[in-house]
Amino acid sequence: MLFICSFISAQNVKLTVSISGLKNNTGVVKVGLYNSEGTFLKTVYKSLASEIKNDKAVVTFENLPAGEYAISTYHDENNNGKLDRNAMGIPSEDYAASNNAKGFMGPPSYNDAKFVINKDSKIEITL
Repeated sequence: MLFICSFISAQNVKLTVSISGLKNNTGVVKVGLYNSEGTFLKTVYKSLASEIKNDKAVVTFENLPAGEYAISTYHDENNNGKLDRNAMGIPSEDYAASNNAKGFMGPPSYNDAKFVINKDSKIEITL
């Protein structure tokens, strides 16, 4: 039984993320995958970028260990590799998190954005 449990926990999965609600096809969509509360929005575990087609983008993370994750994504409209902010520090490019989690007076929390995957999965995020 221990062998079976070890095999299941070591299983790698695929996560496909669909992002919709983009206002145009300019630039790219950046998607950051986080695997702990302590690193959420600080140190990305894995990241991908996607071109935008018909105001939508799709990325697929391959060979992920089954487990708990959270995602942050943004529309890098000017393709400068960062989430632009205004003078007050508020993002000026559209952004979102998994579970479509929203923050109050700040970014969403890891607890609101986290999800568990133990098999190949698809999630949708709306900007």
